[in-house]
Amino acid sequence: MHPRAAEFERRARERYGVEIDVLEFDAGTETAAAAADALDRETGAIASTIVVSLSGGDRDGSLVAAITSGANRLDLDAVADHFDADDAEMGDPGRIREVVGWSIGGVPPIGHEAALPTVFDPTLAEYDTVYGAAGTPSAVFAVDPETLADLADAAVVDLTG
Repeated sequence: MHPRAAEFERRARERYGVEIDVLEFDAGTETAAAAADALDRETGAIASTIVVSLSGGDRDGSLVAAITSGANRLDLDAVADHFDADDAEMGDPGRIREVVGWSIGGVPPIGHEAALPTVFDPTLAEYDTVYGAAGTPSAVFAVDPETLADLADAAVVDLTG
């Protein structure tokens, strides 16, 4: 197992008391479509974690996380509105790696270095099982969506367009 995927498994066990079974693939799973293809699942069942940078308002310069269904597109204006910010943009990859502890393409929905305010796409609740990144661009894990929202301490709110 890739060391970063093993690190994710360890963090899940130690921080949340859950056993995660990481699935690794030779083909990348860094996009929702690629993960869905590798898993032979609907794109909607992929729980993509998108880290967003806010500007203006009380959270100026803050990072937040959005766990969205792979079938949906995150609405950055809705993210800014939800967090009372003037603007929201995709987070800088270097800053995400530094603050969150994971690299884009493998950012898991839980187990970050820093606690991030997190929102959860209600579309994911339509599935019995969803799949999130497990620390690398070729690793995912399966989880019940309600459990995932709880573990991520996420507010369930639709911020997709």
